[in-house]
Amino acid sequence: MQFNTRLKLSVMMFLQYFVWGAWSVTMGTWLAQTLHFSGEQIGLAYGTTALAAMISPFFVGMVADRFFATERILAVLHLIGGVVLFYTSTQTSFVPLYVVLLGYTLCYMPTLALTNSLSFRQMDDPGREFPRIRVLGTIGWIVAGLFVGTMGLEATSAPMRLAAAGSIVLGAFCLLLPHTPPQKTGHRATWREVLGLDALKLMRDSSFAIFVLGSFLICIPLQFYYTFTNPFLNELGVANAAGKMTLGQMSEIFFMLVMPWFFRRLGVKYMLLAGMAAWAARYLLFAGGNNGALVWMLYAGILLHGVCYDFFFVTGQIYVDRKAPGDLRAAAQGFIAFATLGVGMLIGSWFSGKIVDRFASASGSEVRHMWQSIWIVPAAGAAAVLVLFALLFRSAESREAAASASVEVSSR
Repeated sequence: MQFNTRLKLSVMMFLQYFVWGAWSVTMGTWLAQTLHFSGEQIGLAYGTTALAAMISPFFVGMVADRFFATERILAVLHLIGGVVLFYTSTQTSFVPLYVVLLGYTLCYMPTLALTNSLSFRQMDDPGREFPRIRVLGTIGWIVAGLFVGTMGLEATSAPMRLAAAGSIVLGAFCLLLPHTPPQKTGHRATWREVLGLDALKLMRDSSFAIFVLGSFLICIPLQFYYTFTNPFLNELGVANAAGKMTLGQMSEIFFMLVMPWFFRRLGVKYMLLAGMAAWAARYLLFAGGNNGALVWMLYAGILLHGVCYDFFFVTGQIYVDRKAPGDLRAAAQGFIAFATLGVGMLIGSWFSGKIVDRFASASGSEVRHMWQSIWIVPAAGAAAVLVLFALLFRSAESREAAASASVEVSSR
C-alpha cells in the first residue's frame, strides 16, 4: 500500500472515531444535568445506535455494496449526518431529540462497516496493515475525549456541535479517498444474506449457541457503562471526567498488543471468561469508589476497559471466524453483531435507564442517584452470565490453535 493511501486511510479512521467519541461519551451528562431527562429517556437516546446497528446491514448489504462507490456514499452520509447532528444539538425535549438523533445514527452506523471495507479494498495484506490504520480511530476517540473534558464542555451541547463539524469535515475529506467501486453489482441480495441468517445453522452446535446467548446477555449489563459512566463521574464531582475516561481506550490499545501472549496461555474459553469477569469487577469497583480516598477504584474500573472489550469482543470475533466455515464467516460475524451491538445493546439501553430511575431522588431541580445500588445490578448480571458461560461453554479449539488466530480490531 502506498504511503499516500495509508495517510488518507489513517486520517479517515481518526476523524471517523473522533466524531463518535466527541458526542457519545458525554451526551448522558448533557441530557441529565442540563435538559433534566430521566434515566429511561437517556437510555433510550443511547439505544438509537443499537437500533441503527440493527438496520444498517440492510443499507450496506442491499444498497451501498451494489450501487455506489464507497467513498461517495461515505461522503454523503457524513455530510448529511453532520447537519442532522447539529440540529440534534438544538433540541431540548425528548421526543424531537430522539427522532432527530435516530436519524443521525442511521447515517453514522453504516459508515463503520463502510470505512472498514474501503480500507480492506486498498490493502495488500489486511491482516498486517489494517491494525496500524485502525488504531488511529482509537486515538481519534481519545483526542475527542481529552478536548471535551479539558474544555469543560461535558454538560453542554457543544460536544455534539463539535462532532457535527467533524462529520462535515470528514464528509468532504471522503471525496479525496481512493476510488472504491461497488463489488456486488449484478448479484441479487437476499434478506438472509443481509441479516446473516445463514449462520443460524451453526446454532446446532451447542457451544456456539451458548456463545451467542452469552454474548447477547453480556451486552445488557455492559450498556450501563457506555450510557451512564460519564454522568456518574460528573455527579461525583470528578474533574475532566471525559478526559479521564479516555484511559479506557488507552488500555484497549495496550491489551490489544499483549493479546497474543494471553492467547497462548489461556485459550479462547478463558479469554472470554476473563472479559466477562472484568465487566463484573469494573462495576464492583464503581460501586465502591468515590471522589476521595477511594478514587483509585474509579480509575481501575475505567482501565479495565481494555480487558472488557478486547478479551471478550475481539476474542469472540476470532472464535466466530475460526468456528464458521469459509462460506459462512461473513454471515456469522453479521449475525453476532446483530445480536449483540443491535438487540443486546438496545435492551441494555432501556434496562439501564429503568434501573437508574429506580435509584434516583429529586431535590428541587437537582436529581441525585444511589450509584452504589445502581452498579451492583450490572455487576450481578455480568457475574450471572459468567457462571452460565463457564458451566456450559466448551471450546473445541486448543490453545495452540487459538494462538494462531489473527487479531483484527474493531474497537470503541
